[in-house]
This record gives sequence, C-alpha cells and structure tokens, in this order.
Amino acid sequence: MTSAEDEFVVDQDWMLACAVQQKFMQGLGRSSRSLKYSAQCRQVRALGGDCYDFTPLAEDRVAFVVGDASGKGLPAALMIANVQSSLRTAALFTGDDPANLLKVVNHQAYSSLPEGRYTTLFYGVFDGVVGTVRYVNAGHNPPVVIRRDGSTDWLEGGGPPVGMFPDSTYEEKMARLEPGDFVIAYTDGVIEATDPGGEQWGVQGLLRAASEWVQKSNDDAEDLVRLIFNSMDDFSQRCQSDDVTLAVLRAV
Repeated sequence: MTSAEDEFVVDQDWMLACAVQQKFMQGLGRSSRSLKYSAQCRQVRALGGDCYDFTPLAEDRVAFVVGDASGKGLPAALMIANVQSSLRTAALFTGDDPANLLKVVNHQAYSSLPEGRYTTLFYGVFDGVVGTVRYVNAGHNPPVVIRRDGSTDWLEGGGPPVGMFPDSTYEEKMARLEPGDFVIAYTDGVIEATDPGGEQWGVQGLLRAASEWVQKSNDDAEDLVRLIFNSMDDFSQRCQSDDVTLAVLRAV
C-alpha cells in the first residue's frame, strides 16, 4: 500500500470515528409528555471527551446524562465512548437505581481506563408523573435548576468521578421540578470560556444568558441552548480552548 493510500485509509477511519461519536449524541428539540429537552456538544477538535445522552423511558420518564472525560482529542473520545457504552448496558439492569448504576459504571471504567484517567458524570431520571429528578452527580459541575420565580438550586454531591477509585460508592439525590422550571447541565468548557483578556465567562455568565431567555417567556429548550452558545461565543470571540457541552430540560 502506498503512502497516499495509507493516508486515505486513515482519513476514512477518522471520518468514521467522528460519525460514530456524533451518533452517540442526538438530542435536539425533543420532548416527552411532561418535558422538553435539547442539547449541543461542540468539541474543540474533531473528536473529544464530552458527551450527552437522552433516553426516553416508560411511564413518562426520561434519563439523561452529561459527561466529561479527562484530556482532549482521540484519547478522551475513546474513554467517553467506553463510559457511554457502560452506561447504556448498565441502565438495562439498574436504570431505576442511579446510585447502583454509577457504581457499576465506575467499576468498569476503573478496570478499563488508563491509570489517572477518569470521567465526571451527571446522571438523572426525570419522572413526569411525580415531577421529580432522581440523580447522581459523579464529580461533575453541578447543574443549575432555575425556578419560575427566578430562584436557583444546584444539583450537587453524589460521589467522585467514575474511574478514579476502584470501589467508589454513590448517593442518589432528588429535586422537584414544577412546570416552568428548567435544568441546565454543562461541562467545564462552558463556564471556563475566556475573553481576550483572560477573564472566564463563569457560572454568572451562564446565569445571565439564561435569565435573558426567561424574560422572553420562551419555553423552547432548543432556543435556550442556542442562546447560551451564542452568548458564550460573543464573550470569548469564538475562541474555543476546550470541549463544550450543554443540555437543557424544561418541565411542562
């Protein structure tokens, strides 16, 4: 095989890998009976270590996850693909028990990831019948719940990142969502976006962007995802240094 043929095969393999990673993340503009949700992931390279996923469940429930593997590029992409596969498999058997699900995923991640590598995860299950989110936060940036009255709650705690320790345990927590409340889950690339002077956008930048959307009385989750990305890009002048992922859920 010639050098040119080698390069063609590598390019084809790279394109296929990118397509596979995008296939894992399909979440724009979807809804259930009690929830509207949307998300976007923009990697800093062709492949990256961020992910999100939505899985409709029986009885008006939706499972969702946002994750961030340590590192960037191809190594991080391989790690997050491993964790996503573990999540989907474990959910078949422990989907109604978020704490046990994360314990299983952690064991698999610790066994397969290189030493010193890990993934932060937020895993939640929204139940439209009772209006709650049962969740586990595995070392991830805490999602924010913005209430109809403008107050905020943070979905914190739960346990360490998966893959960091062999025998980590996780604690399930619960938050109530009333119609009109919404959840914003994100990776650190969102709040660590910087302007030309080196100042970070931060959580306050994220909240300011979200408040603009609330004032417009818009209930479209996809619109909020788009608005936050546009606001972040305006602040950073579209200079992206890390993978960025955002997921929005609004109770209806």
